[in-house]
Amino acid sequence: MTRMTGGQALVKSITAHGVDTIFGLPGVQLDWFFNALHDEGNNIRVINSRHEQGVAYMAHGYAQSTGKVGAFAVVPGPGVLNTTAALSTSLAANVPVLCVTGQIPSGHIGRGHGQLHEIPDQLSILRGLTKWAERIDHPTDAPAKVAEAFRQLRTGRPQPVAVEMPLDQLAKSCDVDLQDAATAYARPPVDEDAVAAAAALLADAKTPMIFVGSGAVACGEAVEALAEMLQAPVIGNRTGRGILSNRHYLSLTQYASHSLWEKADVVLAVGSRLQQPRMNWGTDDGLKIIHLDIDPVEIQRIGGADVEIVGDAQDIMPALVDAVGKKAPARESRREELETLEGSVHAMLEDKLGPQMSWIKVLREGLDDDGIFVDELTQVGYVSRVAMPIYHPRTFLTSAYQGTLGCGLATAIGAKIAHPDRQVLSINGDGGFMYNVQELATAVKYNVPVVAVVFADGAFGNVRRMQQNLYDNRTIASDLTNPDFVAMAESFGCAAYRAESPDELAKTLPEAFKQSVPTVIEVPFPPTPDPWSVIIPPRNRPAR
Repeated sequence: MTRMTGGQALVKSITAHGVDTIFGLPGVQLDWFFNALHDEGNNIRVINSRHEQGVAYMAHGYAQSTGKVGAFAVVPGPGVLNTTAALSTSLAANVPVLCVTGQIPSGHIGRGHGQLHEIPDQLSILRGLTKWAERIDHPTDAPAKVAEAFRQLRTGRPQPVAVEMPLDQLAKSCDVDLQDAATAYARPPVDEDAVAAAAALLADAKTPMIFVGSGAVACGEAVEALAEMLQAPVIGNRTGRGILSNRHYLSLTQYASHSLWEKADVVLAVGSRLQQPRMNWGTDDGLKIIHLDIDPVEIQRIGGADVEIVGDAQDIMPALVDAVGKKAPARESRREELETLEGSVHAMLEDKLGPQMSWIKVLREGLDDDGIFVDELTQVGYVSRVAMPIYHPRTFLTSAYQGTLGCGLATAIGAKIAHPDRQVLSINGDGGFMYNVQELATAVKYNVPVVAVVFADGAFGNVRRMQQNLYDNRTIASDLTNPDFVAMAESFGCAAYRAESPDELAKTLPEAFKQSVPTVIEVPFPPTPDPWSVIIPPRNRPAR
């Protein structure tokens, strides 16, 4: 038992679980938490930003690029509300983020007295955006509540969690029994019967396919081994990209896989919702689906599966490789077939989406193989989902289905803080870039040399095109007035360039990555072809 404040109990409990970086903004309800952070000295690094949304996205980028817990701390009420877009992004993308927030004094909670930053039932808001959220009602509760938060973060499906602690309890001093942090957590046992059933289907399959999501990120070797054994193409959509390098002939982009879907007889989904193929491409009785996921709710969410395997892909995939290896006959290589298919898809993309493809080519060639690419809701970002080669897991950072405009820059800063020796490239539209442009100041302050490309078309371009094409040119509220992005970036202390063409960008990127300060590259961007028929291809099987 050691006498300490609630703030110290909270900070010491968090650091005991391995957190060495926290992104946060101080304020009166968190005074005693930040006092404790100060007293910890070098045990934890504190990164502050210019907006609460910024620190939450930085924690997201830190966690999504590493698999480690990303932590942020903000004041209650408007402070925590400012982080909700980022929390919803972490929830959608299965990213382990810890939200720490304050609360009004204990005796006033839920009474509507009009305390500073009081909102009705803050905890219910957090519970709607996280896997788990609780209040720490007393300093002695901090170690156990934090331990449970980390158990939730490190077991089952990784998603954000939150803890709140009232101002008076952060300040209160008492004897606290700090707990030793757990170093390992039990994983679900391997369901041998389900693995055997899946192996039987895969061994007999004529045209199998494998879809991987973020739940497969730690078992790339087993995915590759199974794919080669079955000569089954592997498709990673967004968070699953790079689990099997696009340099491998069995690694297909999303559009290429669409043409194979209509003839697939067995599909294995590993840590993936399989949402687009099931809901958009269609299923029928000729298709058997094997769904492997640590979250049983996900398996049932979209139509169920013929074989359900609940558990950790790190344990199940090696077992599945062994089981299939004992049953499956040797198969001829499909290299020529699949490389021809990818080549034809690439030619189609060049034909239909040539302008976007020309920029993607330059971005890929300018970024190291292990460089981290942070997409955004911009025309080049949309097409990158189906066209940009990715070579390593956790190098294509995305907001997943949440599609949170403005997440890119701050997410990239968090990723660069986590990986100071790797290139980090953020692509943005001018609309989204301005959501968090103030975080250039954060990147300058902490010497984070992230590179941000801003494709500036003077509009929320996707919205404007929809208004023009779908609603008889009823353009409204979609045009923008932009600053000079080069001058603005330089005023923050960034390096800045303007690239008028893909060739100019190709010359600029190497210089940008050499800079020791953040870099902004403005790209004046004309209208481009509509990408959505390619990104969301049509149904090619009847619905089951």
